[in-house]
Amino acid sequence: MMGGALCILSSVLLLVVGAGVLRANADLAGDKQALLDFADNLPHSRYLNWTESSPVCSNWVGVTCDKDGSRVIALRLPGVGFHGPIPANTLGRLSDLQILSLRSNAITGSFPSDFANLKNLSYLYLQSNKFSGPLPRDFSVWKNLTILNLSNNAFNGSIPSSLATLTQLDGLNLASNLLSGEIPDLQLPQLQLLNLSNNNLHGSVPKSLERFPSSVFAGNDLSFPNSTPHPSPFISPPCDLQPRSKTPRMLNGMALLAIVIAGCLLALASVGILIFIRRSKRKGEEMFSGKLPKMRMSPEKAISRSQDANNRLVFFEGCNYAFDLEDLLRASAEVLGKGTFGISYKAILEDAVTVVVKRLKEVSAGKREFEQQMEIVGGIRHENVVELKAYYYSKDEKLMVYDYYSQGSLSTLLHGKLGEDRTPLDWDSRMRIALGAARGIARVHLENNGRLVHGNVKSSNILINPQQYGCVSDLGLAAVMSSLAPPISRAAGYRAPEVTDTRKAGQPSDVYSFGVVLLELLTGKSPVHATGYGEMVHLVRWVHSVVREEWTAEVFDVELMRYPNIEEELVEMLQIAMACVVRMPDQRPKMADVAKMIENVRCLETNNRPSSENRSERSSPLQPAVRSSPAPSQ
Repeated sequence: MMGGALCILSSVLLLVVGAGVLRANADLAGDKQALLDFADNLPHSRYLNWTESSPVCSNWVGVTCDKDGSRVIALRLPGVGFHGPIPANTLGRLSDLQILSLRSNAITGSFPSDFANLKNLSYLYLQSNKFSGPLPRDFSVWKNLTILNLSNNAFNGSIPSSLATLTQLDGLNLASNLLSGEIPDLQLPQLQLLNLSNNNLHGSVPKSLERFPSSVFAGNDLSFPNSTPHPSPFISPPCDLQPRSKTPRMLNGMALLAIVIAGCLLALASVGILIFIRRSKRKGEEMFSGKLPKMRMSPEKAISRSQDANNRLVFFEGCNYAFDLEDLLRASAEVLGKGTFGISYKAILEDAVTVVVKRLKEVSAGKREFEQQMEIVGGIRHENVVELKAYYYSKDEKLMVYDYYSQGSLSTLLHGKLGEDRTPLDWDSRMRIALGAARGIARVHLENNGRLVHGNVKSSNILINPQQYGCVSDLGLAAVMSSLAPPISRAAGYRAPEVTDTRKAGQPSDVYSFGVVLLELLTGKSPVHATGYGEMVHLVRWVHSVVREEWTAEVFDVELMRYPNIEEELVEMLQIAMACVVRMPDQRPKMADVAKMIENVRCLETNNRPSSENRSERSSPLQPAVRSSPAPSQ
């Protein structure tokens, strides 16, 4: 009897659970179809990887699901190039949607009426589009609304008084529209950020909003009858030169005047010092730390600058990132390095996505030529080439966006950390880095009908992928930059002797530069070093001199001497490097042949050969000689 009851109970539970799973799957399928209907019926210039066969929650760009993967709760598609009105009965079907960002597109038409179905909406960003018509009369349907940004559109009519029902509202931006009439009395205690500037509003600012600075009401015909507008930061109140009625009578008028004037001068001086410190600090941060200002609102930006439709980030096909130029400029950033062609920043976006943004300097190419070169570079797909994800071109700024490689660069691994706690780069790792970089450069040389040149091969432009192989970055930039004078820095050591104009470098010069990288891996030394006497020592010339004197053993990094049974590989790799750095360009091997030669060196290994970390110590025929050689300082 009891067993039968348990069976019935188990069956009921299974039916309930099964019904729940089916309902969740049906809800997600409905959300998926609503998104497909939206994308299919609203033209857009940027590729979206939304397909019927791909999973919504883990693959679709700009889409976020709840923890259970049963409903779509966020849709972020800024700067995708949407143009035209939002199709009816599409996004309004996403009943669990909490975040919607369609900012910086060219969407037209009125505010979608079916958005009233989005009862759970908390963040709505429609700024920098071409919406028109009146705002919704009844905002009370969005009880959870926290941020509302409808700025930089063409909305007209009056500001709805129903906004006062949004008790959770933290930010409201209606700036740069065609709104008219008086501002309603919005009793919103949670409101922290407000912007109603540049509309056609008139009348008085309600007492409930007088706590905000006057700048948020600028560009309207408004008055402040009840109190003085909140002053702007760093504007000191005027000094009162009249003595107060309670001033002690023992001070005469001249003394009082002197004290008041001195106090005013001190106050002005203090304000001036504060401004100077603030500006100096800001300038220092921009120059050295790369920190960019953050918005106080999350998870999206509350206030957006107007953006030229022709100067937006250009993403390449297959890129799953959902951000725009505004996100990059406001991201938390730090300087990774200052290279030959510009400064690289590590930028952390609001959704924790980390990218590298390269800010180019001295670009000589025009927009059309620059875009053509970026299309060539951005089309390369290879495991040993760092993909260009997006670029930006304007008169004043040229940016390139890449994935972030947390392992760092070869330069950092070889030269970045000194001291006893430094982890040496073992021989197997150096071989993988060399092989990956060689394959990457060889792949680059196949592009543009076999005419593409990397133009800036060096150890800081070889990044380490998760499989510990080298990947080449910063490729193809030399062709669009101004010609650089022969440098007297470390970069000079990578430049082939025939290169006098960096814009006209050829593939053989890439081979030379890669040969220098191989020497760097073998010796552990930088391409150019200054001796204690101020003399500049060139790595290629030094290696030539050591080999010529038959001191070959002294070429190799002392850190490699701890690994036995690698002598033949060391010598073979040295021979490959020396073939790459011969003076005559036509005598250097092709990069594809270099990659094959390195592969053949690795084929010398046998299956039972232990790794370089675990090999037993034994004497090596290439132990360093006792005599000295002209080694550059470490």
